[in-house]
Amino acid sequence: MSLTNGHSVSKETWDSHNQMMLDPLSVSDSEVFSIIKKEKHRQRYGLELIAAENFTSRAVLEALGSCMNNKYSKGHPGQSGTDVDELERLCQKRSLETYGLDSEKWGVNVKPYSGSPANFAVYTAVVEPHGRIMGLDLPDGGHMTHGFMTEKKKISATSIFFESMSYKVNPDTGYIDYDRLQENAQLFHPRLIIAGTSCYSRNLDYERLRLIANENGAYLMGDMAHIGGLVAAGVVPSPFEYCDIITTTTHKTLRGCQAALIFFRKGVRSVDAKGKETLYNLESLINLAVFNGLQGGPHNHAIAGVAVALKQAMTPEFKAYQAQVLVNCKSLSSGLIDLGYKIVTGGSDNHLILLDLRTKGTDGGRAEKVLEACAIGCNKHACPGDKSALPPSGLRLGSPALTSRGLMQEDFKKVVDFIHRGIELTLEIQGSLDPKAPLKEFIAALRQGEKFQQRVSEIKAEVETFAGQFPLPGLPDL
Repeated sequence: MSLTNGHSVSKETWDSHNQMMLDPLSVSDSEVFSIIKKEKHRQRYGLELIAAENFTSRAVLEALGSCMNNKYSKGHPGQSGTDVDELERLCQKRSLETYGLDSEKWGVNVKPYSGSPANFAVYTAVVEPHGRIMGLDLPDGGHMTHGFMTEKKKISATSIFFESMSYKVNPDTGYIDYDRLQENAQLFHPRLIIAGTSCYSRNLDYERLRLIANENGAYLMGDMAHIGGLVAAGVVPSPFEYCDIITTTTHKTLRGCQAALIFFRKGVRSVDAKGKETLYNLESLINLAVFNGLQGGPHNHAIAGVAVALKQAMTPEFKAYQAQVLVNCKSLSSGLIDLGYKIVTGGSDNHLILLDLRTKGTDGGRAEKVLEACAIGCNKHACPGDKSALPPSGLRLGSPALTSRGLMQEDFKKVVDFIHRGIELTLEIQGSLDPKAPLKEFIAALRQGEKFQQRVSEIKAEVETFAGQFPLPGLPDL
């Protein structure tokens, strides 16, 4: 077979190329296939308590792995003239319907690749470089993109390109200190206040945050990445009544694929004493910030997956699921409290809790390692009053993923027992070491101590037997 550049390719080679394009993953790349199968096994036989994770449906994964991956597009619906326009419009329509929004008063951009780029697009659109932002501090339950920085270093790109001043929780109660936020806002005069969290177990006071934003002429942005599914189901208060802009990821409680949405108000923003109206100008600013400002072509396969997840989010079954997420989280919280553990704020209004291990004499870093070894997934996290985030004192635990697998409140009592046994083992390992032994010595003892490894194996075997009883949503093989 001759080619125009003078090179030739044999028929056998070209036939082989064509076959390569049709081979399944198991044949085409056994190494990657093996890694995915191992991860599938881990998910199937482990207990996933990471609050930011979930198991999406087979339908979402099929859309994500569809031919929409092949299509590149530019601009906004109507500019490409292909089926992706229809898909994007459908995703926008479902986004608004899911949250009961009037298209005359709200718009939505469905292009963001994930939550962090979505947040940065909003800052780029309405704050501009070195403008001022206030968000909940990361150690207090906020998110990295809300402006996190330390005394020595600006960590988040938000704190590098914008001026950030974090607000805090009361170290004694764990609740957001709205009074202090209000005082600091009057001094800092932010352009944008963020109403959003990544490790805060209580509902936000959106009305109070709106008042503070109004006092400073600031936009109020809700970041409901963690609670987007709960809001859609109406089981927690909605930020839409009070916020100007709202961002959310789509893969946490919303239970879709990894992507994000940006909602923005349209129409009248305010009316002065003389009756003069000021209109929102968010749509063009945000759309331009997303494309071409920060992103190129959208991930059309992800938009397809999001659209499927949004359709599911409007069903009675999804609402029942979200109600059970709350019930299961309360079961998790009360079970640990009954065993003498301290939960920051004393409980939960949503899908997660923050377990304070200081009263038990250990920390989240060590407990996380032991629980992971026992096939229990969780996150270490700072607790209010921690003098340093290293090591953090707490564990963040969430109920969405296991609820998607069908666990009910009685099942979570067994999960509590596994967590308790893992923490008891953590204390036993600590007791065998010097009180000042660093984390690396603890990990070495965990991995090399024959007695400790036997205990880990016993707990892990029980966890895997228990977890294996529940189905794993998604594709049958991958």
